[in-house]
Amino acid sequence: MRAALLYSAAGSLLLSALTAVPDAEARTEAAEMRGTAVAAARARAAGVDFGPCADAEDLPGSMRCGTVKVPLDYARPDGRQIELTVSRALATRKDPHGAREVLRQGSLVYNPGGPGASGLYFPLIGLLPEWKRIAAAYDLIGYAPRGVAPSAPLSCKDPEQFFQGPTQAPTHPSEAYKKERRARAEAYARGCAERAGDALRHYHSLNNARDLDVLRAALGEERLTFLGSSYGTYFGALYATLFPGHVRRMVFDSVVDPEGVWYRNNLAQSAAFEHRWRDFREWIARHHGVYGLGRTARQVLRSYERASARLAAEPAGGKVGPGQLQGAFLQAGYYDDQWPHRAQALSAYLKGDPRPLVEQAEQHPEAAVEAENSRAVYVAVECNDAPWPTDWEVWDRDNTRLARVAPFETWDNVWTNLPCAFWPAPRQQPPAVGAGPGELPPTLILAAERDAATPYPGALRLHRRLAGSVLVTERDAGAHGLAGGPNACVNGHLEAYLLDGRLPGLRAECAPHAEPKPPAPDGAGGRAR
Repeated sequence: MRAALLYSAAGSLLLSALTAVPDAEARTEAAEMRGTAVAAARARAAGVDFGPCADAEDLPGSMRCGTVKVPLDYARPDGRQIELTVSRALATRKDPHGAREVLRQGSLVYNPGGPGASGLYFPLIGLLPEWKRIAAAYDLIGYAPRGVAPSAPLSCKDPEQFFQGPTQAPTHPSEAYKKERRARAEAYARGCAERAGDALRHYHSLNNARDLDVLRAALGEERLTFLGSSYGTYFGALYATLFPGHVRRMVFDSVVDPEGVWYRNNLAQSAAFEHRWRDFREWIARHHGVYGLGRTARQVLRSYERASARLAAEPAGGKVGPGQLQGAFLQAGYYDDQWPHRAQALSAYLKGDPRPLVEQAEQHPEAAVEAENSRAVYVAVECNDAPWPTDWEVWDRDNTRLARVAPFETWDNVWTNLPCAFWPAPRQQPPAVGAGPGELPPTLILAAERDAATPYPGALRLHRRLAGSVLVTERDAGAHGLAGGPNACVNGHLEAYLLDGRLPGLRAECAPHAEPKPPAPDGAGGRAR
């Protein structure tokens, strides 16, 4: 049967169709690589004209801003151009612990993740004690990735309609609620297409990696020194895969799993947040004498559920419902330095004072433009990056099962990502991330063992995929984003690598940073970061 098909007219057409797609993809990839080289050469010639930052007149330090042009479509480098806004603080050259002059080592480019987060204010971090040695040796470079304001900002919805609080947050939603959320997700995807037009397809991780190479060239760097956090680790790993010869040093801080982009990663994230939510509740229970929310994690959960039910009936301040409560406590899953303040707000609310909870959980209209832009970029990048299930039954089946054991974040995560089921733009096929022995200079991976936003197995997988990488693990801790944080051991490895190129063996471990403390009776206390 197969032989007969091969020599039939239909068989010839079938073979042509099967071979045309890979050939077309290969041609497009080759054109995009050529386009990247063209754009990088132009950027190197143009450089970056740094001047005053539009919104930074009152900020401390000496941060300056400029722009770099990149093609919207790298396969057409002479076509439409967009501008990325870049910020810089020059290396201070001053040893914070002595009088000697420090040798400048070039530019350190940073991305904070998202997708949809801006790194424009990163250069100001050099003012903090934990960063002064690095700031002495490197120009600190931040930027707003494509789509993130002011770099050709994306929008999918009228910002005035973006915050719709107070909202509900059912952990086991009804069929009617699911139907309403599907309709909203489809409308959101349609809004992205209507507002962005044909440009929508060009906002994805591969282009973010290519933009990074153009930025490297514009800064006059032969090889890139890069620190990526969270999502920044994913397109940073793509960069290392595409341009290994352009890498000087790379730090991957809180690693996105390169094998789960993006549907499986979000399922894993929801499961991990359940564990981190329990960590938080156990911490609250250990401080029952301060907060009065329960002596066990289960009792604390009942207090939280009691507050959520009360907010469903009567939103606090008319602004904070169960959805805003869940959002505030989800943030505490990222950063444990928020635990004392969130616990205090919950305690006060249940005792009759809603003001701390409203202050921490309400959505401010003046932040709507930035929040809507960030959400639009998040959705566009993740939806464009990879195939997603288009059958609602798949989403419903997988997340109904998951919500039985991980109810805290599961359905909220679904509603965030569900526009990808209706996405109108073409999907990328995510390339395999990796580098073989000798292809890439040694790189540094930082990961917390109990990180919920980027679960630890992703760091293990990236470590295996990047030959010569070194993994530093903060044991029994779950803060998201370790570089420059409260762990002196982690920061020591970061400084040794960035300043001297020194790394420990293939793996190293750090003891956890100190857990936060409840506020003292006068309201002071709690570790700030």
